[in-house]
Amino acid sequence: MGLMRISTAFAVAALVAGSAVAQTAPGQATAPGAAAGTLNPTAGQQPVTAPLPPQPEFKMADGIVATVNDQVITGFDLRQRMLTTIAMSQVQPTEENIPAIQQQALQGLIEERLQAAEIAKFETLKITDAEVDEEIARMAEEAGTTPQAYVEFLTSGGIRAENLREQLRTEIGWRELVGGRFNSRSRVSRAQVQQALRQVTETASKPQYLVGEIYLEAARVGGQQQAMNGAEQLVQQMVQGAPFQAVARQFSAAPSAARGGDAGWLVQGTVQPELQAALEALEVGQLSRPIPVSGGVYIIYMRDKRSGAATNLVSLKQAMIELPETAPPADVAAATTRLQTLRGSLTCDNILQRTSSEAGLLGSDLGEADVANLAPQFQQVARSAEIGSVSDVVRTPLGVHLVAVCGRRAGGADVPTAREIEGRLQNQNLAMLARRYLRDLRADALIELK
Repeated sequence: MGLMRISTAFAVAALVAGSAVAQTAPGQATAPGAAAGTLNPTAGQQPVTAPLPPQPEFKMADGIVATVNDQVITGFDLRQRMLTTIAMSQVQPTEENIPAIQQQALQGLIEERLQAAEIAKFETLKITDAEVDEEIARMAEEAGTTPQAYVEFLTSGGIRAENLREQLRTEIGWRELVGGRFNSRSRVSRAQVQQALRQVTETASKPQYLVGEIYLEAARVGGQQQAMNGAEQLVQQMVQGAPFQAVARQFSAAPSAARGGDAGWLVQGTVQPELQAALEALEVGQLSRPIPVSGGVYIIYMRDKRSGAATNLVSLKQAMIELPETAPPADVAAATTRLQTLRGSLTCDNILQRTSSEAGLLGSDLGEADVANLAPQFQQVARSAEIGSVSDVVRTPLGVHLVAVCGRRAGGADVPTAREIEGRLQNQNLAMLARRYLRDLRADALIELK
């Protein structure tokens, strides 16, 4: 990612003067990795044909614009945060999108004041300058430059380094506070991990989509129509070159915002119908139009698609009575009855021991195999039987069998491991608890907009 030389200086002048006017500087952004790609007009809502109502003229006083309990937010604070949002998202400031940027910046400052006040309650929670330096170095590395050049880029656009450092100090402190307070509550049980693994296996054969997402929450931006207008502006900016990941980090309300909007692999049928329609319409490298859903608006970027995992692996054990294909029907019936009588007492744990202790029975651990490579008579059992169950009697040319299904998982290089799933679930829980924590702080706070 290169640092885009947007018209930040002009934006500064516009913000200081209280005007909404801003222009696009020559040149285009260099995206971090893949750019947002081309627009697919069939994925999401079509652009309105009638002109949008004129935006109210953007005015900003130099005094206090909001109070959060006993903390103030000044016009200077708001201008600084708007400039930071513009620089980090690489969205070009225009007359149409300045109000949305202002709203995003104001909400961010309100939440930051609440977070900072909560962090201050914990005397041992002190973020050092070295930790802030590390965060700036990480951001600079993502931008493909040095920390010094990164800070110089921001300050050249009117962003004060001390404001940026305090913003990062609060972000780091909030992460540590949330992690320390909720780490034990965010842990997932072995049963939850196993359930998630089963879901991965069950859906492995369905189409899957590697997706980037931006979610604008209607309640946070002033309503559903404002979310639609803002999303349309962001789509236009990304088509013109603003990097999807940078825009997601600054504007998205989804938990994936911290990962640049990376929502990972989504499986067909596991998302809202409006989103599913967009997933099916988008080609790799395409960007959707705004997709309205209950409570907000999504923008989807299709990073990759696949038809599903190539293999479905199952672990089997069996109890068997050998009988050739030419065995008399009476012998087959007798063997079948014997196995059916034994079936109710068998489990994956004891099937080998029980079969070794009874004359005429053979037990074997068939290990893990691709379902497609099993004998046809075993495939239906392997695909559909519950894990830990023992099948009805199965007849093959070799004899009669009871098949215990002892494990099942999707195969392939992209299939997550149990540890990866556990980490993903824990991160989701932690993000949910953090949002709830901030929501409660906001509900208890006295917030006044001037």
